[in-house]
Amino acid sequence: MHRFLIIKGMTMLKRIGLLVVTAAVLTGCASGDETALDQPATTETQPESSFTTGSGSEYGEAEARRLERQRAAEAAAAEAERRAGQALLEERTIYFEFDSAELGSKARDIIRAHADYLVANPGTRIRLEGHTDERGTREYNIALGERRAKSVERAMMLRGVAKNQISVISYGEENPVALGSNEDAWAKNRRVVIQYR
Repeated sequence: MHRFLIIKGMTMLKRIGLLVVTAAVLTGCASGDETALDQPATTETQPESSFTTGSGSEYGEAEARRLERQRAAEAAAAEAERRAGQALLEERTIYFEFDSAELGSKARDIIRAHADYLVANPGTRIRLEGHTDERGTREYNIALGERRAKSVERAMMLRGVAKNQISVISYGEENPVALGSNEDAWAKNRRVVIQYR
């Protein structure tokens, strides 16, 4: 019986010892976790953070370069448009087909450039001089020259030019720029001349 008590006592000690060891292990794990939570991030997480920052920076630089290229392209397009407009302003003659007061696409480009200039400079005045070739009667050609000048006037006014900035006159066939009775001379004489005053 005494021996049974000793064995039972040892078993009890083993159990207590096992409980003490288990408690110590659990306590150590818990304090280890707390320590791990209190510690700052290790250097292993730094490369990811650096990569993100670098990537954002690279994206920002790429976007800045793209915007710079876009601004340069827009500036070049604006300069090309300005030069084209300036070249059209230097053209002061609008040509017409035989017996017509209809405006062609080239004529419309010239009119647009002059109209835009006149709108931007409301104190500027012009005279539209209508001309024809030598074919037709004097009276018919005076009327045709006027129709041509009025056609240009209407197109300019549609673009915002004030009526008081424009005067119209027709010379008919009286002031040719090319002499001769051939298609080349006639084509040069069928015109409206824009005269700035």
